[in-house]
Amino acid sequence: MSIHQRRRRSLSAALAAACATLAFLPGLASADNWPSKPVKYIVPFSTGGVSDGVARLIAQKLGERLGQPVVIENRPGVSGIVGTQAAARSPADGYTLMGGTITTHAVNPFFNDNLGYDPVKDFAPVNLVGMVSNVLVVPAGSRFNSVAEITAELKAKPESLTYGTAGAGTSQHLSGQLYQSLTGTRLRQISYKGGSQAMVDLVGGQIDMVFETVAAARPMIDGKRVKVLGVTSKKAVPSLPGVPSLDEAGVTGFEMQSWQGVFAPAGTPKPIVERLGKEIAAIVASPDTQERLRNLGVEPDGRTAEPFAAFQRAEIAKWEKVIRDARIQAE
Repeated sequence: MSIHQRRRRSLSAALAAACATLAFLPGLASADNWPSKPVKYIVPFSTGGVSDGVARLIAQKLGERLGQPVVIENRPGVSGIVGTQAAARSPADGYTLMGGTITTHAVNPFFNDNLGYDPVKDFAPVNLVGMVSNVLVVPAGSRFNSVAEITAELKAKPESLTYGTAGAGTSQHLSGQLYQSLTGTRLRQISYKGGSQAMVDLVGGQIDMVFETVAAARPMIDGKRVKVLGVTSKKAVPSLPGVPSLDEAGVTGFEMQSWQGVFAPAGTPKPIVERLGKEIAAIVASPDTQERLRNLGVEPDGRTAEPFAAFQRAEIAKWEKVIRDARIQAE
């Protein structure tokens, strides 16, 4: 065998070994040239809401940083289940992301026995973009002027008052459940297909109260069509001067904030997840993004994969207790 033949054989063997190694390390191979095409960003809710607004803000800036378009795909339905199922079943190649919330990735399992996905096992947390507070609002002409007055009414007449929600597991529903759990009262829930419909009926006097997100309630607040009695965060928020938190208003221990996060399908290569987490953290840290997030009612956070995963597990444990104490049965 000539020296040239031996060199060719050695080179072929080396290439074969390298290919075999890469076959066992698909994440490494795909991460090297990622992204080489547009990235899909699934939003499991309708256009125009907080989740959609956050996704479009992050997608635009993330696309600029990655050098590839990040394309929004709205897949609404059944408290976010439809879009979340689609994301869970997508290839774990770094080309699918989704906007997850407290509903889709913490509490939906407690309301649906046939969810079709596991919020922990089927996803890789990427970044906790921010926290979303709700406000307890009543019609402008309501006889109630404080949280204490509502609590007193319900103590005297259980289930005499109604609250509107956008469905089981939504932030409006969870806020109401936590309020009832901490005060020992009972409200009647009126479910709607969306929070905007609940607010229309609230203004019209068909229901007594709604725990709506700050951003969604803002037009009604600014138009003085509703009264704000409290916010669901632990402390008052700067954008609502003079409005106490529910904890400060007498519902001791009340703290309920929804959240906006980014997830990838489980099995997405770790280098890609880590890079995405860092890129989004940098986006969230920029003053321009923080201002725009706050305009959406979102307080910027930016926690990356591991701390976000720990936060998600803590949220699941917290709300499991609240939901079980309320004796809510999965459907």
